[in-house]
Amino acid sequence: MEVKVSKYAGFCFGVKRAVDMVNSLLDKSSGARIFSLGDIIHNKHAMKSLTDKGLTVISRADIEQTALSATESSPCTVVIRAHGIELSVEEELTRYAYANPYFKVCDLTCPFVKKIHKIVIENTTADSQLIVYGDENHPEVRGIVGRASGNVRVISSADDLYLCNFNNKTTIMVAQTTKKLYEWEKCKKNLKTICTNAFFFDTICGVTENRQNDILCLAKDSDLVLVIGDPNSSNSMSLLALARTVCGNSHLIESASDIGNIPLSGVNKVAITAGASTPGFIIEEVIKTMSEFVNTNEQANESFASMLEDSLKTLNTGDIVTGVITSISNTEIHVDLSCKGTGILSVDEIRTDANTDIHSLYKVGDEIEAFVVRVSDVEGVVGLSRRRIDRIADWKKIKAASEEGAVVEGKITEVIKGGIIATVGTSKVFIPASQTGVPASEDLNTLIGTTQKFTIIEVNEQKNRAVGSIRAILRRERKAMLEKFWAEMEEGKKFTGTVKSMTSYGVFVDLGGVDGMVHVSELSWSRVKDPSEVVKVGDTINVFVKSFDAEKKRISLGCKTDETNPWTLFNAQYAVGDTANVTVVGITPFGAFAEIIPEVDGLIHISQIADKRIGNPSEVLTVGQNVDVKIIAIDDEKQKVSLSIRALLEPAAEVAEEAAEEENDDADSLVYSSDNPTAIPEDAE
Repeated sequence: MEVKVSKYAGFCFGVKRAVDMVNSLLDKSSGARIFSLGDIIHNKHAMKSLTDKGLTVISRADIEQTALSATESSPCTVVIRAHGIELSVEEELTRYAYANPYFKVCDLTCPFVKKIHKIVIENTTADSQLIVYGDENHPEVRGIVGRASGNVRVISSADDLYLCNFNNKTTIMVAQTTKKLYEWEKCKKNLKTICTNAFFFDTICGVTENRQNDILCLAKDSDLVLVIGDPNSSNSMSLLALARTVCGNSHLIESASDIGNIPLSGVNKVAITAGASTPGFIIEEVIKTMSEFVNTNEQANESFASMLEDSLKTLNTGDIVTGVITSISNTEIHVDLSCKGTGILSVDEIRTDANTDIHSLYKVGDEIEAFVVRVSDVEGVVGLSRRRIDRIADWKKIKAASEEGAVVEGKITEVIKGGIIATVGTSKVFIPASQTGVPASEDLNTLIGTTQKFTIIEVNEQKNRAVGSIRAILRRERKAMLEKFWAEMEEGKKFTGTVKSMTSYGVFVDLGGVDGMVHVSELSWSRVKDPSEVVKVGDTINVFVKSFDAEKKRISLGCKTDETNPWTLFNAQYAVGDTANVTVVGITPFGAFAEIIPEVDGLIHISQIADKRIGNPSEVLTVGQNVDVKIIAIDDEKQKVSLSIRALLEPAAEVAEEAAEEENDDADSLVYSSDNPTAIPEDAE
């Protein structure tokens, strides 16, 4: 026979806290009387143990007499049990405690129950409808109902919702901490179909969830399920009902003596669990009894007290723990830490961005690592922080980056005195103004919201302070860029650069962090007296490398290429015999000069201007006039073009013959400038 015991069996932290506190009060009573308002827990064996030590159970009707009997020689303390009490009873106890210094009240209400009280007080109004899924006569439910405003309805099943009258009221629904999970899910589903303005609060205890889920898993693979608990225990009866949904052979037993009434013939696998109010010694007795039927069962031979002690490990502030998420709300996450308290992760300790939905980050059942920021044995909770874990990890990255000289990336979030703050995950790095790379004359606020790369130049572990430098990265990147630039440099390489500055002898062009110079003679194919005739600062120009000195970091650039040579462009477009529309740009006694394309002019000799003899070209032509001409001769060596208007008026053969004679006659009298191929007579002056 194989026996498996649920790791969640027995006291929950709320019950254990209450029992431990009562035992402590009884041990230290020194004549003081200890009372409990109703049974501390729903287990007669546990209650007998406490009453044997001196605990007296009273009802509400006994409060006045108990309070009046408290004297200096016979003080008394009334304990509020883990289930909580009605608000009116709490107020009554408070009044008596205020009036009589020898009458004290010890509130041991479970923190999960107190949370429901807070939800009800803050979310119900005179016009609201509160739905409580629970047992109407259970003390926990009475305490919840007694704190609500407006209309209240207690339901025992999801089907009861159809009997409620909502009347368009704002509806809030909560659950008793020990109720069945699957029925609660049905309640939520049904309410959504009935009421569109309902608000749900998942208030079933995280330990209860774990206990119920665990027994479902165990029961699926078992021939027999034993639930140890009192018939008056709500969570024990819920466990039994759940177990029976998957294993019909499930029984509730109060102690080991009940095992004899259960047939064990044919049973090979047994699952054991216990309600939240079942003492550990009873569970251990049941396991010991069952072990008599087991041949080999390591778990049954293990002391349950030892198992319980291990599960209730002590935590301290500063510990890093790992737990399983049991529930998620919009304000907090509950984590099972397998210890005496439930881990609480508030939303502020989870995310850094207020717009982040924590439901998208985490899911129930996920394992999560957290930092312990607070341990409260009184409240039974462990305050956790995920941001502290992230901060520790981020700080380790920053330290490693400092030691290795690695690049860190962060978002600039604010400007402070002397510099800026960069956020790296959850950690902050100070970057002095001198290390931002922003000139002193410019505004640091331009960096806000940008993501920057920087190095860590200083770390102070005692103060958790780090100093970074963007400038160091810029220097590093510029050095790498320059090395790459010069390694790839070669004559003839083309760049598109920006005119950075100008002098009388040329311009300096930014090639992308490195400057080169274009001499004035290289700016244009035409004669240029001053660079400003061609470009201005800020212009984008195409250049090529004529020569360079990598050692001296000097680059000589050119702009003039064969592709941009006006004579090359002319020859590509025109040939002898072509017709062109030209612009008269100059008139002399022997003819007129006309621009064929920019920077290429041709001569219309006086004899080629008209089909009759004229005394001066100005009789027919004016500067700026557009005329059609025929190209009758091209001299590539001297870059000279002869044009004719007359050729378009007379037969081409005659014109060509005359043009040749006139060309020979004038050959010795014409000089061409190398910068501007415009023919002028030597004696023009």
